[in-house]
Order: sequence, then C-alpha cells, then structure tokens
Amino acid sequence: MASDIPPYELGAKNAALPSTLIQDTMLTRTRHGVNVTEERIQKLLAQAGYGSRRACEVFITEQRVTVNGKVVELGAKADPDRDVIKVDGKRMHQAEQKIYVALNKPSGIVTTNIDEFERKTVRDLIPIEGHLYPVGRLDSDSEGLVLLTNDGDLANALTHPRYEHEKEYRVLVEGEPSESTLKAWRRGVLLEGQMTAPAQVEVTGSERDQTWLRIIMHEGRKRQIREVGGMLGHRVKYLQRVRIGPIRLGTMKIGDWRYLSASEVKLLLALVAPDAPRRPAKSARGMRPPRDVRSTRPVKNTGPGKNTRPTKGPRPAKSARH
Repeated sequence: MASDIPPYELGAKNAALPSTLIQDTMLTRTRHGVNVTEERIQKLLAQAGYGSRRACEVFITEQRVTVNGKVVELGAKADPDRDVIKVDGKRMHQAEQKIYVALNKPSGIVTTNIDEFERKTVRDLIPIEGHLYPVGRLDSDSEGLVLLTNDGDLANALTHPRYEHEKEYRVLVEGEPSESTLKAWRRGVLLEGQMTAPAQVEVTGSERDQTWLRIIMHEGRKRQIREVGGMLGHRVKYLQRVRIGPIRLGTMKIGDWRYLSASEVKLLLALVAPDAPRRPAKSARGMRPPRDVRSTRPVKNTGPGKNTRPTKGPRPAKSARH
C-alpha cells in the first residue's frame, strides 16, 4: 500500500510540479494575442509514451510526423493543446501524468515488468494502471530499494554509466574479512575480464562468524557484490539496497511502496539535468587515486559519514539468503 501520495498526484490546489519538469526545451510565443507554450516535438512524443526522445527523433527524420497536416523536420516545436500532432496519420494522445514510485522489494521478486519464467515481478506489487519501468536492477535474492517510473527519459538517464549515481547496500557476509581483503574490495578486483570500479566498503558489525558491511558504489554489474564477495572468500548471505542517489529506503516495510515526494522528484531530475556535472573520481579508502587525478590537496569525502547508523533490518540468522 502506498504510504505517501504527493500533492501533485492528487491535484491539490497549492501543489506545484518541480520547475525542472516544465522548463526543458519550452518556448513561449504569442499567437493572436494569446501566450502559446511550444516544446520540441520529440519531447512531446516521448512524454506521450512513443519511446525515448532518440526513438522519437527517428519518427521525425523518417517523415512520419505531421503538425497541422504538414510534415515536420527535426527541431520543430509545437503546442499540444493547440496543434494537431499525428504519427503515421494517427493523432498523438496526450502525455501521461508522470509517476515516480519507491518500492521495498522482497527477496524472490524479479526486477522486471514481465518474466519469461512467469516469476512474480516488482510490477506485480504496484497496483497502478499504465506503464511503469523499474530503474536499474536488483537481483532476485536481494531486498531493498527499487525505483519505478513511467518517465522513460529519467529511467534511461539514471541507469546511464555517464552519471555514476551512488547506490548504498547493507550486506552480510560469511567470516570476518581482513583489512587486506577490504582494501582489495575498495580498490577493485578483476571480474569477468574487467576491473571493478573503486567502492567504499566499511565494517559496521559482526556476530556468529558473520560480518555486516556497508558498501557504496556507482557501478551496477549483474550480481556484482555477490560475485566479488565470493571471489574474496566471503560469500554474501544477505543483501539489502538502502539508497539510490538521494533517495533512501527509510522505514518502509518489505513489500510496501510509496510515491516519491515532489522534493525527491526534483532531486532526481537535477541529477540528470543536461548541465549536471559528472561525479568526480574519488579514491576509496586505502587506495591511491589514479595518476591523472592526483593532487597535493586531500580529496574531501562527501559521502555519508562513517558513524552513520545502518538501516534497521532483519537479524542475520533469520534473513540469510542462499
């Protein structure tokens, strides 16, 4: 059940969409004394669910799009409220209301919309009509935060390697990793012929020959944490994602979901804005930075503090996942 419905989903009088939702590629003109807001046609098509902006640009270059009966070229703008926009002779339907959802995924649920083996998916847990796409992946054996949206542009940008968004995990491994093992994990290891990117790895607790780790990384290869832990001799028993960029799992119970607040949506959109800076290269603890980014001045760690308490979760003995 949703635990938080933002005001812009309910149409509250005083609610306002984040400004970044309405500023991109907009152009206001005056037509017959009336202000008209125009946007690039590929953006309008993407908002209406015809695909990504790049895919919609192909529709335009293939001359499949008309505005008021005339074939348009790439770069043209239109006002969907006043102009008749057609694709392959059929009028464009109005854009869907953007939806942004956070889910606490249970173990055993696959992060996809449709599964070829007919397993239960994250989409089955969200009783909202229309298209919703999971952002990124979280393997079936793991629990924690998954974002879903019908905003295709945002979903694509959040998963693009260019932006290198941080993801934080709470991990239980077998045994007690030595300091040299932790340093190797922080530096990166050779996985399937390619070095993994540096990561922040900290011990947060231990009990019964098992160790709790806090891992922050921006890479997202398939089952990466589990594979690296196994390679280093410490099999992962439990894995929970607690943060994606600025969005935290918080106190949601397993299987619960909620709408993102307007402020959270604004933070996500700011991360993938055209002028958003790329995440600078940082050295993980116990590792020297690459030669081309070394400096005589220390690099300030802007990540969460060392003393941050981990999100409460199930006790290791009951929550181990094999």
